[in-house]
Amino acid sequence: MRRIAVIGAILEKPQLSQKAFNETVSLYKDIVKGRMGIPFDEENTAVISLTLLGELDAINALTGKLGNLPHVTVKTAVSGDLGKAKEP
Repeated sequence: MRRIAVIGAILEKPQLSQKAFNETVSLYKDIVKGRMGIPFDEENTAVISLTLLGELDAINALTGKLGNLPHVTVKTAVSGDLGKAKEP
């Protein structure tokens, strides 16, 4: 079941979490289609948005691994199954 997903991540204290975050995302580079990051230096925070296209299991695995990193909060929005026929 291929799906499109968007992961929104907030990295508090990015100097402590960004390396592990990037290493984790690179493990799933085959499903990552886009990435946007915005640093908020004065707040010592960064916001990252990932756009994915892949199997639900891989999307969930990436979301879980990112959410388990210290100082990282994630939320994910996932489309319906792209393999299903569209209703008129």
